Amino acid sequence: MVSSGLCGFERRDKQKPAAGIIIKKRWPCSTGAYGVAEIDVYKEWLGIPEGDRPPDNYTLLRLVMFEDDVEKIRGNYRKLNAHVRKYATGQYLLRSQELLNEMAKAMLCLTDPDGKHEYDVSLGREPSQTEDDAPKSTLQYLVSKNLIKRSQVAEIEHFAEARGLNHRDAVIQMKLVEPVDATRALAVELRLPYVDLEDMLPEDNVLDQIPRRVVKKHSCLPLFEDRGHLLVACIDEPSPALEDEIRLRCGIPMRAVLAMPRAVNQAIAKYYAPGMREESVVDESPSNSSTKTGKPEKAKGEKKAAPAPAAKKSKSAPLSAEEAQQRTAITAIISCWATIGSSAALYFLNEQSLPLGYMPIPIALGGIVFAVMKATYCKS
Repeated sequence: MVSSGLCGFERRDKQKPAAGIIIKKRWPCSTGAYGVAEIDVYKEWLGIPEGDRPPDNYTLLRLVMFEDDVEKIRGNYRKLNAHVRKYATGQYLLRSQELLNEMAKAMLCLTDPDGKHEYDVSLGREPSQTEDDAPKSTLQYLVSKNLIKRSQVAEIEHFAEARGLNHRDAVIQMKLVEPVDATRALAVELRLPYVDLEDMLPEDNVLDQIPRRVVKKHSCLPLFEDRGHLLVACIDEPSPALEDEIRLRCGIPMRAVLAMPRAVNQAIAKYYAPGMREESVVDESPSNSSTKTGKPEKAKGEKKAAPAPAAKKSKSAPLSAEEAQQRTAITAIISCWATIGSSAALYFLNEQSLPLGYMPIPIALGGIVFAVMKATYCKS
C-alpha cells in the first residue's frame, strides 16, 4: 500500500511482519526530508521467504526440518550470527540484538537433546527410539570423535580419580584435548546444550536481576528468558542452590547451558565490572526475606515497584554480614595501631624505656578506641 506523506511516501510490506522484528528504514526524499519504510528482517537479512512470522527454529537457522546434526546446527548459527552482526550499528542496533538473541534461543533449543525432542514433537514429528550407539559419557564422546584413543581411557579415569577431577578437567590438564572439545563432551554427558559466549548477547534486564556475588559464587552467567525459563551459562551441572536462587529472584526456573570455565569468568568480568551494576537492593538474598515473611512473591513485587533512586543504600540501613565483619576487622587493626603508637610515644618520651607500670596506658587507649569505633563505625 502506498500513501502520500508530507515530503515523500510510506511503503508497507504486503505480509505483516512479526511484532518486534520490524526495522524502520529511512531514505532521503526529493525535498531533503525522510520517508519511512518497514522491512521484514527475516526476509531482508536472512533470506527467508515470506510465510509464518516468526518462523520456526529450523527455518530461522536455514536448516532442513528436524535436522539432527548438532555440528551443522551450530555451523549454520555461527554463519548467520556473523552476518546479522554486520547490521548491529546505528538505527539497527536494538533490532539486530533482538534477532541475534532469537537465533541463539533457536540454536540452544535444537542442541538440547531433551528440549529438541519436545520441540520436534510439538511440530508433529513422530517420537523415535533413542539411538543405543550414541555416546553417553565424556570419554565415549571423545573416543567417537577420535580426539582420544580407547587405550587412553583407563589412564584418564585413574588420573581423574586420583585428583578428584571430572573427566572434562582431567583431559584438559593432561593436555589431550582442547578445552572447547572437552566442554562439548561434558555437555553430551549432562544432556545440556553447549554455548560459545562470544556469540551471546545477554540481556541487561536479566543481568540486573542476578547480583555479581551470586554469579561469582556459582561461576555462571544469566543470558535471557526463553519459553518460561531463564537460560544460564554454567561451567558444570548447576547445583540445587543455584536453581533455588534463580527461581526466587526471577520467579521462573532456570535452564542450564554449558560453557567453558574461562569464557564464563571472562564474561563475568565483562558484564559485572565493578561499579557497572547497582547491587545494594538486589544483593539482599531473597531466601532471607522469604524465610521471615513466608511470602517471596510479595518481596519480589516490592522490589520491582521500588523506584531507581531507592537502590542506593540508606545510611540508617543495617549492615550486611560481610560489611559488619569487614568493619570489625578494620576496627581491630586501628585499635592495635593505637596501642602500638601510644607505646612507642611513651618509650621515646621516657628516654627509650618503658616501665611495666606504664603498660596499662597504651592497652587502655587501644581498648577505648576499639569500644568507640565498635559503637559508631561498626553500626553506622
